[in-house]
Amino acid sequence: MATENSGAATSETNTVAIGFVFPPSQPPERLRDAALAVEAAGIDEFWLWEDCFAESGLAPAAAVLAWTERIRVGISLIPVPLRNVALTAMEIATLARLFPDRLLPGIGHGILEWMGQAGVRAKSPITLLREYSTALRALLDGETVTTQGRYVQLDDVRLAYPPALVPPLLIGATKPRTLAIAGELGDGVLLGGGNETPDGVRESLRLALQARDARGLDRPFEVVMPAMVPVDASADEIEATVRPYAAAGVTRVTVCGIDADGAPDGSDRLLHLVDVVAEVRSRFA
Repeated sequence: MATENSGAATSETNTVAIGFVFPPSQPPERLRDAALAVEAAGIDEFWLWEDCFAESGLAPAAAVLAWTERIRVGISLIPVPLRNVALTAMEIATLARLFPDRLLPGIGHGILEWMGQAGVRAKSPITLLREYSTALRALLDGETVTTQGRYVQLDDVRLAYPPALVPPLLIGATKPRTLAIAGELGDGVLLGGGNETPDGVRESLRLALQARDARGLDRPFEVVMPAMVPVDASADEIEATVRPYAAAGVTRVTVCGIDADGAPDGSDRLLHLVDVVAEVRSRFA
């Protein structure tokens, strides 16, 4: 049986990975320059947000992986109501085979209002997320899946090209029931919208690990947290934001520059944040 701290990094046992967020407030044509700048600066990870109705996650992830050679690319997150689980498995498996150990895919039930706008809002997002996560993991593991759930129905489906190295499955969660699903079925959790306190992170992690312990799982568990910082923030200011989260058990912090109104920055000032984030990354190496 795993202990309460199974797989979770702490400030005493692990360094925290620092990622750079390219938010959907940025036009797609800036993506290449940003990705190349992040890789050249030595930052660990490049994170994309899939927001309705701006930019998808999988298409830009494929482009960034092709343009770069080293950085890992995270997707936070793929809303499961929008895609059939077999299609998502095919997309993730393809990228994982083309770019082994560089993809960090995240899934979640999405913003319910947006799902309603798209005509795919589920009456029970929790049920959908559980069915979807279970099927997706099995498909990526190369299993043949037949299931007749409330939302996920598959008949003898098996990927022709499952990934040799399965990427970690990250699950977006903020409330106890979704945190339990992340702990039970995921390899990590995508937390909050950047406004969660360190104590809140500890409680979220406790709930996820409690569900994990109940399954007897002891493999590593990632905890991903966005750090929302002014786009002109200094390295010292960003470090002061990141350190309490690292101490609370966060293993990956994704830095997102925000404008004066607190929204993800959509200007070309975002590129000037790259060198600052690289400096912060060096302090956690």
